[in-house]
Amino acid sequence: MGFSYDKLWKKLIDEKMNKLDLQKAINTTPHTIAKMGRDENVSMDILGRICRYFKCDISEVLEYRIENTND
Repeated sequence: MGFSYDKLWKKLIDEKMNKLDLQKAINTTPHTIAKMGRDENVSMDILGRICRYFKCDISEVLEYRIENTND
């Protein structure tokens, strides 16, 4: 499956923020927010900005989900 930003979206809800608020807070583009919405990769710089903004560890906003394969 790959990376999931579900924890980030939950954090936004807990902080009463929306994606536009996040975009402005970390000074990024709508394209980057959309990529995260599709669980696509973004730069470590972006992830660092998110962690600095929320004063949290990366594990609080991102997780890696191992794909189940039946080989």
